Amino acid sequence: MITLPIWLAEIDRIAMLDRRCFLSSTAMSLLLTVPATTWAGLARFKSARVIIDNDFAGDPDGLFQLAHHLLSPSVDVPLIVSSHLPTNFGGPVSASDGVKKAQQVLDIIKRGPLPHLVGGAELPILSRNQWKATPATTAIIREAMREDAREPLFYAAGASLTELAIAWLSEPKIGKRIKLVWIGGNEHPGLAYPPPGPAEPEFNFSVDPVAAQVIFNESDIEIWQVPRDVYRQFLMSTAEISDLAKRCPIGRFLGKQLDEMEAALAKIPDFPAMPISDVYVLGDSPLVTLTALMTPIQPDPSSSRYMLKPTPELLADGTYRDRADTRSMRVYTMVDAGLTFRDMISRFKASGQSR
Repeated sequence: MITLPIWLAEIDRIAMLDRRCFLSSTAMSLLLTVPATTWAGLARFKSARVIIDNDFAGDPDGLFQLAHHLLSPSVDVPLIVSSHLPTNFGGPVSASDGVKKAQQVLDIIKRGPLPHLVGGAELPILSRNQWKATPATTAIIREAMREDAREPLFYAAGASLTELAIAWLSEPKIGKRIKLVWIGGNEHPGLAYPPPGPAEPEFNFSVDPVAAQVIFNESDIEIWQVPRDVYRQFLMSTAEISDLAKRCPIGRFLGKQLDEMEAALAKIPDFPAMPISDVYVLGDSPLVTLTALMTPIQPDPSSSRYMLKPTPELLADGTYRDRADTRSMRVYTMVDAGLTFRDMISRFKASGQSR
């Protein structure tokens, strides 16, 4: 015998299933019945605007990410910012050198209206009260404060947060108008372990700790963080990269950048020699996954996983201190590398065939 509470619960469960079926079938019916001409009209706007900020004079993974973003039709890239590296790693004008590298990618891609490309500051912020606006920060503020754009604005950063921090300090109103996707930061306790070797702060954080602290501890910018343990999962085999270099102009250019990287690292004082490896970490590619590879209905990078938590206080050594009275942030625990690399390879090859 079924008791009344169980019977009522079963009715509610069936009703819920019916609602889900109705919504699914309705959405599918719309997809099947909307005329192609109307559908084309609906698809004319982009899913997002993306400001790209990376240290293009350093690790070539940022150049892979830049090329992939530029070939992604779902997003509009109005602005590219070349950020600085530590002077012992990239020299005194690494931001300017990065502009030249990024321009080479733009020259090869030649796709649509060219984004505005600008170099950022050549040095990190000295202190919370010692900073200076740059042409890059002015351009960031101008894009964030636009009133004529319907698409959400993402700030895709694969380097330090110098330019975004200065932009927010210059005009705090941008905080509610921009969403940061950052490749950077240490592992979160309880979620992952740091990599083998000496304990040291994550690289992108270490380039400008003050800037990262401004964004985490003071700003109201929503953060989607891809910490070190997650971006280190983005491994592409050297065999795949070598094959890609044979098949398209952008692949050849990027393959050459990787070949030159080893020689560049050897010139850095006290940089340890690296063993031969069959993989390369394309750690900036999650920036594409989380901004360009979203579902069309209920847009979100749904094939990746994150946890939602209060934004912690970011300390000077790169570690975190929990706090409750703050905005929420996404900490990604897995980003879909398979989807990302399949899409990247296909778009790179197609770009070569269309030339």
